[in-house]
This record gives sequence, structure tokens and C-alpha cells, in this order.
Amino acid sequence: MKNISFFLSLIAVSCFSQTGSRKVYNTTLTYSEIVSSYESFSKQSPFVKLFSCGTTDVGKPLQLFVISKTKEFDPDSLKKKNKRILLINNGIHPGEPDGIDASVEMVKTLLAKPSEIPDDVVICIIPVYNIDGCLNRGKYSRANQNGPEEYGFRGNAQNLDLNRDFVKADSKNARSFMEIFQKWKPDVFVDTHTSDGADYQYVMTLIATQHDKLNPILSDFMVKEMLPVLYDKMKQGQYEMTPYVETKDETPESGITEFLETPRFSTGYAAQFNTIGFVSESHMWKPYNDRVWATYEFIFSLLQATEKFSDKIGKLKAQADASVKTQKEFPLNWELDTTVFDPIDFKGYEAIHKPSTITGLPRLYYDRSKPYTKKISFYHHYKPSESVSKADVYIVPQAWQKVIERLKLNGVQMKQLNSDTAISCSVYYISGFETSKNPYEGHYVHYKIKTRSEKQELKFFKGDYLIETDQSANRYIVETLEPGCEDSFFAWGFFDAILQQKEWFSDYVFEEKAEEILKNDPKLKTQLDEKRKSDKNFASNHMAQMSFIYHNSPYYEKSHNRYPVARVLH
Repeated sequence: MKNISFFLSLIAVSCFSQTGSRKVYNTTLTYSEIVSSYESFSKQSPFVKLFSCGTTDVGKPLQLFVISKTKEFDPDSLKKKNKRILLINNGIHPGEPDGIDASVEMVKTLLAKPSEIPDDVVICIIPVYNIDGCLNRGKYSRANQNGPEEYGFRGNAQNLDLNRDFVKADSKNARSFMEIFQKWKPDVFVDTHTSDGADYQYVMTLIATQHDKLNPILSDFMVKEMLPVLYDKMKQGQYEMTPYVETKDETPESGITEFLETPRFSTGYAAQFNTIGFVSESHMWKPYNDRVWATYEFIFSLLQATEKFSDKIGKLKAQADASVKTQKEFPLNWELDTTVFDPIDFKGYEAIHKPSTITGLPRLYYDRSKPYTKKISFYHHYKPSESVSKADVYIVPQAWQKVIERLKLNGVQMKQLNSDTAISCSVYYISGFETSKNPYEGHYVHYKIKTRSEKQELKFFKGDYLIETDQSANRYIVETLEPGCEDSFFAWGFFDAILQQKEWFSDYVFEEKAEEILKNDPKLKTQLDEKRKSDKNFASNHMAQMSFIYHNSPYYEKSHNRYPVARVLH
């Protein structure tokens, strides 16, 4: 039975925020204070336990704090007893520490009255994820933010933005997070942030998992049942909430578009495993105290909603996990559908342009003396721009250890060949792509990726990996191994070695060989002659013609641009 007193007490907690009796925040906890707080909590109650779960790039352990009404802390046992897992991730950007302090306050509230710990939800809290950045404390890196007095830095010890690292997993932080996520398999996930961008009246905005790309079984429930409860609860309290404000054009009046979180982002990663995800985005220019307590109230609202729908969430997630095992078609990439939108009430400030006092040129200005409430368009529908039929089996040669390591970390079930074996399969050739001119999060990222496929018989070796796509991790498998996906391992450069040709020819040596090739291949000679006639530059370029012959001869290496992950269709 649900703990009714839990809901009543949390409503009281929400109202209590308006009495002015809460702690007033203008500073945020240091890393040592965070650790001390949770170590102290772990000694206060049998309902909590503090775990160290792997390490981070700065050498500190990543901690997980668990609150369990049953005093059980084994995720498999808890799942068998139909408990939901809510995972709260804080400090992925330590300059946005609202959730760090809000989570400490939430723990204080629940430990002060253990009877209010929910019966059906186990709360897992990562106190601070980017420990590296939290230790790099200062007061000037967030120029557009109103407090706290000091805070951490966005980049981690490798200067990585960890909210772009959930596929490539360059950081130890990400790999430790994956171990937590795959062990606890959360039903609901929230990543706490502070927003940037337009000015408006709200303290709190929300990114929900983009509903078109969430499994349809979960998506319908999230949109029609869970989100309305979250918005209603926040409206009943002190901090009314609106969808995350990413403007279509310059200001919110142009409409706002729903954020598309691809798998590199935390909630995009979570969606690959049928976890309903949220990003709380408090407004950067509101006082820090308000941002902390707005985040606190959102976390409690999410806890209440997860408790209220605990049975349904469990059943729907199980159905989604079963469904993805047999799913055949998978969208790879998405585009905003600007023909579909919904009007929403929005509380903003009048936006004007006035001369800059520095440059004298026009600059955008939000006039807080002129608040408004008006209907604006919310564009929150995306459609697949590209889809693929999954392979029945993907084969990953053991040479690609970085890829295999990440597949294993994410719970992908694999088998290894017992002997060297020739296998008939389909392979991709990378026929076109573009690459970013500047590095992005430690990589030169590929995009606009084009492929062609061929059927070949390839030799694989004892120890190479077979991945059968009859598992609940199918979406992660497809979105990382299909090269055309925006966040595939190929896009992130894990297979760049295949793009470099290893063998070549010297034209003066190849001349006689080329004559023999053309003599034995009349079709190729015809193609060469036709290309000479249609392309004057080609006809006047000796090396280009020799290269044409070489690339269309048996001497050209078949492995050049051949994507090494093979597909087997039964």
C-alpha cells in the first residue's frame, strides 16, 4: 500500500518553502563538505548506505548514496520486490551546483522523518558526478550566472564536458557512471542543471526525454500522465515550471523548440535503455537560493510522481524492454517537424533592442518591468530523418578493444568465436562523410555519413565477438554500431584507422601491370575510355588515370573504407 502520509508531508514540505524558515543559500558546498555530509548521513540511519563505485579522472571515487525503506541495498533483490529505482545525478557541470545542495536538503528532510521515505521507490543519488570540476573551484567561469559566490568548473580533469561523454566514454567518470547505471537499471532518471539563454519569469524549466524518440510504450505514459503531474505539483508550490526555453529564433515569442538529446547526453543515453529521463534546468539569472529550492521541489515532485505511478512504470518498462528485443526498424537520426506545434501559456518579459552602452550598436534586452503572459508555440515533435533495419547479429572483431569495452560496460551480451571461421555477411563501405574542422570534446567528429553495402565472405578469428540482437540493449547496440547514427562509434572516430589506405603503387612500375589489367578486363577499359571523353581534366592527368585503373583492380585493398563491424541477416 502507498504511504499516504508521504504525499501529505511532501505537500507540507512544499508549502514550508514559502515560510522563509529554510536555509538561505548564497554559497554551495565544497567537495570535502559534500563528502562529509554523505558520510555523516550514512551513519545516521539504517535506511541509507553510501557506496564507492569506481573512480574518476581526478582519482577520487565516484559515490552513490542509496535510500531504501526496506533497508535492502541489492538492486537485483529490490527489482524482484517490484521497487522502482530513481537515480539523481548532480554536478555534471559543477558550476551549476543547484542539485548538489538540493539533494543534501532532501536527504536531511527524509532522515528527519524516516516514515516519509517512500515505500516503493529506492532513491539513488550521485552527490557530485564531475568531482574533477568541483575541485576546480572559482567565481568567474560563469559570467551569465547569478551566484553562488564560488562554484566548480564545467570541464573535468581532461577538460571534457561530461554531458557529451555518454557514448564515447573518454572519462573514467563516464565509465564509472555506466557501471552504476547498468547495475541499478533506473526506471526514472534526473540530471540537475542550470540553464542559459533567454530571460523569463520562471525559476525552473524542464527537459523531458524527447517523447518521439523514447520507446512508444513509455512515451505515451510520460506525456499524458507523468508530465502533467510534475507540472501541476510545481505550480501548486512556489516554483511554477515551463518547458526548457530553447528559442526558435531570437526570443521566446518566436516559439520554443524541445531539446533533442542524442545519446551523447545523459537523458539521451538513458533513453537507449528505456529509462524515463529528465533534466531540471533552473534559470541562471534567478537568485541562487531560489534555484536550490526550486530544484529541491522538483526532485520531491519527481519522487512523488514516481511513487504514485510505481506499479505502472515498472510494468511499462518491462514491456518496453521486451518490445525492443524484437523491434526490427530503428530510427538513427531525427529532425524537428516545424509543421506541428502546440500553444502553451508562457510568462516572459518584453524583449527589446536598445543601443549598447559599450559599442553603440543594437543589443537584446529583456525588460523585467514589463512581464507578460501570452500564448507561444511549443515545437516538440521530431520525425526520423533516417532509419535502419537491425542486423540479426553484429560481428565486432576483437581488435577494436575500445568499442568492445564500452559495449561490455553497457550490459551488451556477446559471445566469442571458438575458432577461426569464414562467415557470409553484409559490410558497409564508408562512401562519404564530413569532419568537424575543430576538435569537439577531444574528437574530430564525423557527420553527413554515407555508406554503401556489399555482401562478402570474411574470415573472422577465434575471440571475435558476436552480438545477437534479441536483447534489451538493442537500441544502444544499433545506435552505436550503425555508422550513420549521429552518435555512433564511427561518428566519434573510433574506427578512423579504416579510412587510411595502407598500400599504393608507383606509376612507373605499375604501367605494364595496368596494360595487362586493361587487356584482361575490357569492361574496365571501356569505363576508362568513357571517363576520358567526359572529363577533360581526367584525360590530361596521367596519375588520375593510373589511379582509376588501380582502384578498380584486384590490387586495391578491399579493407580501405570498409567498416569493420559486419552484419549477419538470417
